[in-house]
Order: sequence, then C-alpha cells, then structure tokens
Amino acid sequence: MPQPPVGPTDPPHLPTPDGLPLPQRYWALLTIGLGLTLAVLSGAIANVALPTIAHDVNASPAASIWVLNSYQLAVTVSLLPLASLGEIHGYRRVYQWGLVAFTVASLFCALSTSLTMLILARIAQGFGAAGIMSVNGALIRFIYPRRLLGSGVGLNATIGSIASALGPTVAAGILSVAHWPWLFAVNLPLGLLAIPFAWRALPATSPTGARFDVISALLSASTFGTLIFAIAELGHGADISGVSAALFLVVGLGFVLVARQMARTSPLLPIDLLRIPLFAMSVATSVCSFIAQSMALVCLPFLFVDTLGLGDVTTGLLLSPWPLTVAAIAPLSGRLADRHPVGILSGCGLTVMAVGLAALALLPAHPSMLDIAWRMTVCGLGFGFFNTPNNRAIITSAPPMRSGGASGMQATARLLGQTIGAAFVALIFGLFAANGTTVSMLVAAFAAFAAAGVSFLRMFGAGDSRERR
Repeated sequence: MPQPPVGPTDPPHLPTPDGLPLPQRYWALLTIGLGLTLAVLSGAIANVALPTIAHDVNASPAASIWVLNSYQLAVTVSLLPLASLGEIHGYRRVYQWGLVAFTVASLFCALSTSLTMLILARIAQGFGAAGIMSVNGALIRFIYPRRLLGSGVGLNATIGSIASALGPTVAAGILSVAHWPWLFAVNLPLGLLAIPFAWRALPATSPTGARFDVISALLSASTFGTLIFAIAELGHGADISGVSAALFLVVGLGFVLVARQMARTSPLLPIDLLRIPLFAMSVATSVCSFIAQSMALVCLPFLFVDTLGLGDVTTGLLLSPWPLTVAAIAPLSGRLADRHPVGILSGCGLTVMAVGLAALALLPAHPSMLDIAWRMTVCGLGFGFFNTPNNRAIITSAPPMRSGGASGMQATARLLGQTIGAAFVALIFGLFAANGTTVSMLVAAFAAFAAAGVSFLRMFGAGDSRERR
C-alpha cells in the first residue's frame, strides 16, 4: 500500500500554521472521506434489510427497529464526550481509534446470529462512528488553509450527501446478490484501507492538558440519551405520563449538567461557545433546518408508496435528486462561503428550500415524475446553499483550541434535528390520518422558513466576521 509522503522540512503529521502541505493534505482528505462515508452509510444502509433481519433472528418488527435506534443513540450520547477527548488528547487520536472501533464492530455485526448480539455490535459501531464524526469538522480546520476552509467544508458535505444518497441503492444492490450480514461486512475493506492512512496522514493538534470530566460525560450522555428516547417515544404514541416523566428527568439532568459546565474554561457541553452569537445562531439554524429535512425525507416515502402506489425502486430514484443536488452545489457554496456572509447565503438557501417543501405539499393528486423531481431538486438546491456555509460558521466562530467542542456540537445539532423531525412526522401521522403527509410537509416548510429567519438575523449583530483563527 502506498504511503502518503510529507514535506521535506515539515515534521510528519504536523499542520503548518495555515493547514497541511501538499500532498499530505490530499491523503488526509482521503482518510476523512473514507471515514465519513462509512459512518453515514451505516446510519441508513440497514433500513432496507430490517424485515429480513427480523425474520432471520426470530425477532418482531418492533424489536428489530433497535438495530437502527441503538446505532443512533450510541452516536448521540457519545458525540460531545468524544469531542472533549479530542481537545484533551488530540483530534487525530480520537478519529483513529473511532475508525478502528467502527471497523471491528462491523465485523461483529456481520457475524451476529441473534438480535441481542447484533444490537450490541451496533452500539459499538455507533461509538466508533461518533469518534469519526465528533472531530471530523475540527480536523478539516487544521487540514485546510484558512482561505480554502469553505471549500474543505463543502467537500465534506459533498461526500456526506453522496453517501446518504447511495445508502438505499447500495443496500438494495448488496441484498440482490448476498445475505444481510454483507451490509456490514462491506465496511471492512474500506475501514482497513483508511486505518493506516489515519495513522500516517492526519494532522496532530496540541493537546490542552486538561483532565477529562467523567461526571460531565455521564451527565451529557444521560441527558441527550433520555431526550432522544423521549422524543422518539412521543412520536410513536407512547403513554404521555411516561414521556412526561422522561422529559422532567431531562430537565433535571440538563440543569445539573449546565451548572457544572458554567465554571469550566473548556466545558464538555460548549456553554462558552454558545455565548458567541454567530455560533449559537448557527447551531439554532442547523437544528431547525434538519427538522425540516428529516420531516420531508421520512414522510415522502409514505406519499410515494402508500398514496401514489409507486414501487421501492421508483421511490428510491425520486428521493435521489435532493442529496445529489446538495452534492453538486456544496463545492460552489463552499467557495462562496469563503467570501460572503453566512447569514445571506444560508438564509437565501433555506428560503429556497422552504419554497420547495411547500411545493411538495401542494403536489397535484396525480403528479408526474417530473412534477416530483423538480420539487426535490429545488429542496436540494436550497439545502446545499445552506449547509456548507452554516457548517463553516459553526467551526470557524469557535477559537481554534475549541474546535472539538464546535465539531461535536455541529454533529449533535444535526442528529437532534433529525430525531425531532422524525418524531414530528410520527405524531402528525397519528393526529391526521387522512392527510398526514401534506400536513407534515407544510410543517417542514414552516421549520425551514423559521431557520431562514434565524439565519438572516446573523446579519444584525451576530457578527458574520467574528471568525476565530
């Protein structure tokens, strides 16, 4: 296997004050791209095989859902603690061992013979994926020179969007020629390729020397884990008293967590960063926008299959214009983000996305493929112009020493928005049985408009120019 070279005068792995030298930068980007592809694909690739998995391991459909939920919960509860570990011990180390854990866990997923074994392996896989995603944005900041940082974030968004778009297609292709364990075994060659590159090419960053706050990590995991569980249960019509008790527990745990973080200079929950207006408003914009995106992508398959009577293959094709357009637009929006205010770029993008969502809600009773495709493309166009500049603002508005906290918060905001959006769809389907899809799409459009409003507010006092170098 070829080894990525380093510059003749630069120590191995060490970034210059303005990013990694070439060609080391390209090898580092390859490593980041491989890891991100693995983490994103594994978040969605198992969906298609759930009925088959449930049958093979003698589990009920409801129980088999934990193959998905266990992965997402593990990612969510460990993002901020792992981001904090990245600041303390170096982002490269967290990424490296996250990649190793993910690859080994993928092997155990493929070898699973029972639902319990598969769920435990998926939890381990989720922790590995969190190691990759928690410091991904922070590493990009040290890989790229500051003048090209928007392009770097745009490339990251492109890779994530393509992996997301290919998830169902890859799963269907594998299942057409092999059994479901190969959905997880396919991660092994990519992981084994990325691991040596992660040790050779990723930049080393200065550790802070602080001690890891175990109590805060446990409080954070308990707070976000209980919150995600309560939101999901609310969406699935669980007993309101149980959900209320869980939400009260979240408030109590959250209060203790925030109080503990207030006195710390580098808190695990980035309270210090939330005092930066640009950072806080960018995180709020991210949550709102991912609520809108999640609501659309969860409810649209029901529209295509149950209402319009389309097949699984056609449904997959009709969902593809959105992420593929994001992938096409992300590099351009990244370059624009290096030169123009994030408030304008993201606000205009979210407005376009909201228009696309409203147009989907107003589809005719018997739409053509073109009717659907152009609306999905408009949504992808708007989301593409929002996502890259907003991610760039989250990362660069934090001081360099707090890039891990910013990266962890970026990923947490995305997952929180996606979870809330999915729960909203389930809740709306229960309340509006006859027209739940239309109502969901209208609520999604409202969420996108709200996100656009928050984004535009960054032009008035949130300091688009307050990037920390």
